[in-house]
Amino acid sequence: MYDPVLLRTFLGLVDAGSFTGAGHRLGLSQPTVSQHIKKLEESVGRPLVIRDTREVRLTDAGDALAGFARSILAAHASAEAYFAGPATRGRLRFAAADDLAITQLPRILRHFRQQNPQITLELTVGQSGPLVRRLAAGQLDLVFVKEPAEAPGDGVLVLRDRFVWVGQDTTVVEADKPVPLVMYRAPSLSRTMAIEALEQRGRRWRIVCTVRDVGALVAAVRAGLGVSVFPHSLIPGDLTKVTNRFSLPDLAEVDFRLLANPAAPREPIAALTEAIRSQTFGPAEPSR
Repeated sequence: MYDPVLLRTFLGLVDAGSFTGAGHRLGLSQPTVSQHIKKLEESVGRPLVIRDTREVRLTDAGDALAGFARSILAAHASAEAYFAGPATRGRLRFAAADDLAITQLPRILRHFRQQNPQITLELTVGQSGPLVRRLAAGQLDLVFVKEPAEAPGDGVLVLRDRFVWVGQDTTVVEADKPVPLVMYRAPSLSRTMAIEALEQRGRRWRIVCTVRDVGALVAAVRAGLGVSVFPHSLIPGDLTKVTNRFSLPDLAEVDFRLLANPAAPREPIAALTEAIRSQTFGPAEPSR
């Protein structure tokens, strides 16, 4: 193990080119610089510099050590920065609704990691209902989910949004035919809201594709199989709002809430909650 203090003095000598110059740079006396270099040479077991009356030149061993020294001191600086950061640490079992995962979640987690490098995340993505049940069973610490806006909500309200109809620019919905729907398997909040709204308007509908996850849902809508519903702030960038184009009924509002396990560690939950609440939510694409 080479003493970082001696390595700093050595690099000061390399950069300054003289013992006197190194002393000025480092705030050390010339005898102290000489003493540090001598101790380092004893540790390495080889001469590091060639001294003459005019300049200091590195030996082959000194030239090699200069590269190692810079890497060693850079690692020391990284370690110091890491442990000088936020003290919050631990493991957090976090889950989020899957439509968040393809839109807002990456930006949120990137911000959280920058602010809290010592918290280890176990990330789960799925539909809101099953995630809430897993939270109640003690299998998760914090969930970021969608709930009906009119329901009495627990936890922290992050955003109140509204479901909207989405499709491709080339999607066709004929007025005299059933609305082709791409929907999650039941039970599903978005599925229930969409079907209830169509039936209240007297519009016929037909589920043309049933999916288990948001990846399949987006793929089916991108393929033009039909229309689906998304929270307005989570519309994928290559899809668009089609409510007005096809005279589809307005949909209900939805709340994004953070629900915590009361038995989970509080500091990691508070840190991620703050990171999520500090972010700005907005539609990925202007609605049409």
